[in-house]
Amino acid sequence: MRQRHASQAARRAREFEAFVAGAAGRLLHAATLLTAEAPDDNPRARRLLTLSLAHTYACWDRLRGEDPYDRTRQYLATRFARGAWHHHGGPGRSRSRPAGPLAPLTPQERLILVLRLYEGVAEEQTAALLGLSPERVRAICHRATTTLLHLRRGPSTAVTTAKAVPS
Repeated sequence: MRQRHASQAARRAREFEAFVAGAAGRLLHAATLLTAEAPDDNPRARRLLTLSLAHTYACWDRLRGEDPYDRTRQYLATRFARGAWHHHGGPGRSRSRPAGPLAPLTPQERLILVLRLYEGVAEEQTAALLGLSPERVRAICHRATTTLLHLRRGPSTAVTTAKAVPS
């Protein structure tokens, strides 16, 4: 009996190690985008990923055909949302000044943008995961992408020209 249990534990460990080897890089990048940290200095993202992988490992035997990547990503997203709520006064506000490419966005905008655009999660699934309506997810995603596009482009020449011409 012990030998069979040890064999199952070894198989479980090998399967999980193979999963981590294949998915950890992408999940770490997603966590880094969520936390808006610099890619080379991302302790919060690493902690978030570690907690998510530990949760996945704890329920590894109960996945029963469910995709472990989806489970880990879902836990990563909910853990981030919960942390943003407790540490920043809600998912819409951020107190810290992160340095990553999504730093200008609120935690909620980052979460929706990463799930929708980086991870490719459907609008309905994102809405269900976050407890929002699909229309709200669409609006937040649009607002976030618009914010990023306008920051990269700078002030519009049409706007500056219109301000320069007296009416």
